[in-house]
Amino acid sequence: MSLLSHPPATPTSADARLAQLTTWLGTLGLVDVASGRPASSDASFRRYFRLDVLPALQDKLGPSLIAMDAPPERENVPAFIHVAGLLQEAGVNVPAIVARDVPNGFLLLSDLGTTTYLARLDADNAGFMYSDAVDALIKFQLSSVPGVLVEFDRAFALREMNLFPEWFVGKHLGVTMSDTQQAQLDKVFEAITANVLAQQQVFMHRDFHSRNLMFMDQNNPGVLDFQDAVFGPVTYDLASLLRDAYIQWDEEIVLDWVIRYWQAAKKVGLPVNPDIDAFYRDFEFMALQRHLKILGIFCRLHYRDGKSIYMGDLPTVLDYVRKTANRYIELKPLARLLDAFEDKAPVVGYTF
Repeated sequence: MSLLSHPPATPTSADARLAQLTTWLGTLGLVDVASGRPASSDASFRRYFRLDVLPALQDKLGPSLIAMDAPPERENVPAFIHVAGLLQEAGVNVPAIVARDVPNGFLLLSDLGTTTYLARLDADNAGFMYSDAVDALIKFQLSSVPGVLVEFDRAFALREMNLFPEWFVGKHLGVTMSDTQQAQLDKVFEAITANVLAQQQVFMHRDFHSRNLMFMDQNNPGVLDFQDAVFGPVTYDLASLLRDAYIQWDEEIVLDWVIRYWQAAKKVGLPVNPDIDAFYRDFEFMALQRHLKILGIFCRLHYRDGKSIYMGDLPTVLDYVRKTANRYIELKPLARLLDAFEDKAPVVGYTF
């Protein structure tokens, strides 16, 4: 039974949109509307459906297409279209827009398949798969032009990090910080913000990780979920890729991949820190900013939106945060705060 052709007996606003999407797709004459089925889950308010292309058009369009339902009051379809164009111009493999109804928030897209990086990555293939992802990232970064995308500025960085005290500390852990604790956290946030804003800025996907990269036989990877792209720190997408919330690698391997990116970026003239130690520090501070945001977002998705699937990834993200905080003097107060919040004694380590 097709989700598109058989809406529930008791309609909701989502069902009303489904009926509207079905009608629109029917007017296009490109797909078998009755074949519609869910194509992916999403942390946003967007929904995706996979539909079979009519037999006469499969040579031109492929066997299937993806319908995107993005409620205009919740999602920014013009931004999706804009960034898709920027990525295509840069030579990055993104879904082609086959048809659009922008006022109603509907798009019909080419289908990049069902195999995410996360589903395929393992110790044997990670090297070439990340190499392909880095090549795509560098293409996008090389096409950067100021003033085209929203800037990742101080307010942006702090707004993201403030999800951590609100949703992870306050809602998830049930902790009300003292004034002293708040001041300590604010000082850590300032240290992070100072670092990331001092970095050179480029086009930034902002969610460049294993669930948004599709493994492709040609022009690998396919890139999804790019509508929130901004103009921001050069290490952000690399940190998103290599300090992934959904899959974790040994730090020695990650360091090697970071060095490989840094060498490639320098060679083509991207504005990375010329000193590898300083660049790796930039990478770590940027990853920490992102992970603090993620801890907040995952908890918000659970407590506010009823999407609990991401809670299983909290330990990985928290492990990243603790390890990074313990490596830098100005970040150590964050590790001590986490110990206090979770009633854990500090782990004593020795440096030789």
